[in-house]
Amino acid sequence: MNVDRRQFLRLSGIGVIGIAAVPTLAACGTAAAGGEKLKIGAFFPVSGPLALLGEESWRGVQIATDLRNKAGGVAGKNIELMFADIPDVNAATSESRRLASSPDVKLAIGSYSSALSLAASEVFARGGRSFVELGAVSEEITARGYENVYRFNPSAGDFTKMQMRFISEYLSKKLGKPVSELRVILAHEDSAYGQSVAENAKKDAAAAGIANFSTEPYNAKSTDLSSTVLRMKDKAPDIVMAVSYAADAVLLGRQIRDNGLKLGAFIGTGGGHSLMSFREALGDAADGIFDVDFTQIYVNEKFTPGIQDFTSQYKERYNGLPASGHALANFTGANLLFDLLEKSGGKDAPAEFRKAATSFKLDQGKTAAGWGFELNDKNQNERSDVYIMQWKGPRLETVWPPEAAVREPEIVTPFGV
Repeated sequence: MNVDRRQFLRLSGIGVIGIAAVPTLAACGTAAAGGEKLKIGAFFPVSGPLALLGEESWRGVQIATDLRNKAGGVAGKNIELMFADIPDVNAATSESRRLASSPDVKLAIGSYSSALSLAASEVFARGGRSFVELGAVSEEITARGYENVYRFNPSAGDFTKMQMRFISEYLSKKLGKPVSELRVILAHEDSAYGQSVAENAKKDAAAAGIANFSTEPYNAKSTDLSSTVLRMKDKAPDIVMAVSYAADAVLLGRQIRDNGLKLGAFIGTGGGHSLMSFREALGDAADGIFDVDFTQIYVNEKFTPGIQDFTSQYKERYNGLPASGHALANFTGANLLFDLLEKSGGKDAPAEFRKAATSFKLDQGKTAAGWGFELNDKNQNERSDVYIMQWKGPRLETVWPPEAAVREPEIVTPFGV
């Protein structure tokens, strides 16, 4: 689902501030009013090429904030999100500098895109303030040594680890080949996002014993991926994994079909392969495509307590279902953040927030996304994870691992070849 810019502003509540206020900084009012306020910066791209999933991410944060304020806020304080639209890296840098200059804002969240997160968190970290990433996956975000930069969502490494587990523990047996004999290719777009996933995949494939593993990078803006597909066809892979945005995910699928590349399985890596637009563009040819991604709404509800409330709130507010798992991921991350601020007594100074964050622990299966919480020495939440989904008609259903699944995986020839 997508909405135009004016409709999004009306739906999100930013519209009461005025369209002219965006992309400059704007306060986002929420349910409760009056009393002491806790101001939190919020950076998301809701215009430009990243707007689709940027909007989805921002929606999840808003739902969590409204529900928390309706329930009394955090430690008696009303949460006030200071929103900034950051369609590109230059905007991320300038808007984070603007926000970090405010004495009232000691903590910020964001940002969907790894490149945007790296820019915004750099400004906050160098300014001695805290930044919590809720959706971007590049390992570099928490690998720079900043003690006040955190990530609550899974990282790129979690995606490839889950893919390799699925291949070695499930697909190998179903495809009738030992792991050591499987031929696996990762086709990936060549930005920081794709490259980060590819580097992790190489290490995880080696650890899983997949000796015949190779990569095929491509430009996501390309209008013809047939040469990439033909190179893959020459290698006769059993499994193709892919890292794609929206348009290139559809193009790659169509050209695999049109060039007759027959596969045992195809596993997307979130991004474009999770979107309903992928299913709509490919029709029945999408059936059977696997995808590893943030938690989707078709998941074991016993493992994801609160997901029904989230889905109900989303449908009521936006008149439809989430376009991807980003809204739920950011909803879950924002709630974890509010829990930590409750634990700190509503104190958002970096030292007090860090003390609360590093001492908090929660088992998996206790949040709406199924995530738990425990930070490692790089401030990465090690108890957040991704799951394997599979397209079946209009539903992207969770099929593995069993504790999160709503049904068994099915082996279907990808793209109808």
